[in-house]
Amino acid sequence: MSEWAIALITAGAAIVGGAVTGWYSRSAGIRQAEAARLAGERQAEAALETVRMTLRDQAAVRVLDLRRQTYVRFLHTAERAVTAARTGVGGEEEAVALPSALAEVALEGPPEVYAAARQIADGLRRNARPDDLEDAKEAFIAAAQRCLRPGPGPE
Repeated sequence: MSEWAIALITAGAAIVGGAVTGWYSRSAGIRQAEAARLAGERQAEAALETVRMTLRDQAAVRVLDLRRQTYVRFLHTAERAVTAARTGVGGEEEAVALPSALAEVALEGPPEVYAAARQIADGLRRNARPDDLEDAKEAFIAAAQRCLRPGPGPE
């Protein structure tokens, strides 16, 4: 074999080897790029899910905070109305404020807390005994506390 033939064979082998290596490198690069894209998508989805969970948790906290404020306003108004009913002093302002506070509890719910709040208002309307009013207040407080406990989320 002549030197030219050996040079051509060597050059051909180098070209074919380079082409095959290039093809496999390209294929491997495409696979790596696809794997990186999929990993990036999974990472982005995980980040989005974390944001969604955070937003759900924050919304639940806001709902519970609003309920807590509503229950405190109602309890404060009811306490003033009970005191006015016991002492006979005042009562006009409380008579106006109590239905409004009760309506807020009805809107915030849940139904068991509203029912307990309504028991206080009904007791005041029918001039219930002080012990009955205290029992109704305790029932309202217990229902409100159950509703405000952290859990799967407010209704």
